[in-house]
Amino acid sequence: MRPTPTLPQLTEADEAIVQSLLRAHQGGNAVDEQAALAHITSLEQAYALQERLYAALGHAPGVPPYWKSGGPSRSDPMRHAPLPVAGVRPSGSALGALPLRHRWVEAEIALRLGQAVTPDEAWRLTPEDAPALVDALCVSIEVVDTRWAAGRAVPPLLKLADLQVHGALVLGDFRPFAPFQSHDWSQQECQVQFISAKGQTVRAFRGSLGVGDPSWVLPDWLRHLSRHGATVPAGTVVSTGTWCGLLDAQVGDEVRAEFPGIGVTTLRF
Repeated sequence: MRPTPTLPQLTEADEAIVQSLLRAHQGGNAVDEQAALAHITSLEQAYALQERLYAALGHAPGVPPYWKSGGPSRSDPMRHAPLPVAGVRPSGSALGALPLRHRWVEAEIALRLGQAVTPDEAWRLTPEDAPALVDALCVSIEVVDTRWAAGRAVPPLLKLADLQVHGALVLGDFRPFAPFQSHDWSQQECQVQFISAKGQTVRAFRGSLGVGDPSWVLPDWLRHLSRHGATVPAGTVVSTGTWCGLLDAQVGDEVRAEFPGIGVTTLRF
């Protein structure tokens, strides 16, 4: 039987943290994480703060349309975060107007649901069944950023509360997923190119997604989205984890991510 979820109640201290993060998302000062360390002590609380922050950023109630999900490997817990719609852009976008503190980039594959998924369906889902729920995929570039003053050194629960340190998501053209249901992801290549006034650099990767197959994240992700009783709508998009680690970009850089046989996505800082 599917367990009944509980909704943690936010304290005044929690709400103060949310408001500090909100101001930072809007271009204000970075948040000193020391005061938050004593208050964010559980996974459930970090997710509750995340939900409150997403709502405070101006999003209506309901299942968010864009997400990030993933983990370092299949043996690690998956982590999930909704993505502010203002930072979801098409390939070729210039991101200079976004209030980014850092410009760390990850080349990823994003998946789009082709059908709605109820809580009971999500609870029964297996990694073998999950690919049948996907109707399309695309190359995506996630820009990773943090509102915490500690930058990359911030503890995991604080990262999760801050939308899993998300900055922006740039999506390429979606193409049908059906040909990729039996794809050998261990042989999939990925190239990330940085173009600046100083020249060009290219980083190449193969089979480097930590969980192996992008669709591996789907069961845990869908159970997370439906844990309070919501049905996840068709068309919901999730970016599924980095193939290149966390790469540094600078103001003025153009970034190009290519997955041969799948597509190309670009952005400009």
